[in-house]
Amino acid sequence: MYAVIEQGGKQYKVEQGDIINIELTEAAPDAKTIDLDKVLFVSDGQNIQVGTPYLDGAKVVATFRVNAEQAVVKGPKLYPAYHRRRKNSSKRVGHRQKYLQVVIDSIELPTGSSSE
Repeated sequence: MYAVIEQGGKQYKVEQGDIINIELTEAAPDAKTIDLDKVLFVSDGQNIQVGTPYLDGAKVVATFRVNAEQAVVKGPKLYPAYHRRRKNSSKRVGHRQKYLQVVIDSIELPTGSSSE
């Protein structure tokens, strides 16, 4: 079974046991799990459910690999460059994005779903 979720303006295809890096969100320092309730699509091999835009009642439960404060990981260092032609002016700026690293525990379907 897999699902497509939306988190932080990006879409992720997730299965149980996957480790993904999501956009940094507010979480309690002692939190162990996070519920991702913006589920766009769920498939279990035979049955497919598509939301308009989200599936009501469906959610993906994910846990932090360590506690919420230490689950923050850094992405790759990026160097965008600004250059003005014929002005002898250029600038190089560094940026490094922070992410939350989570493990997908379960994909929960709505209670009244037809997944027989």
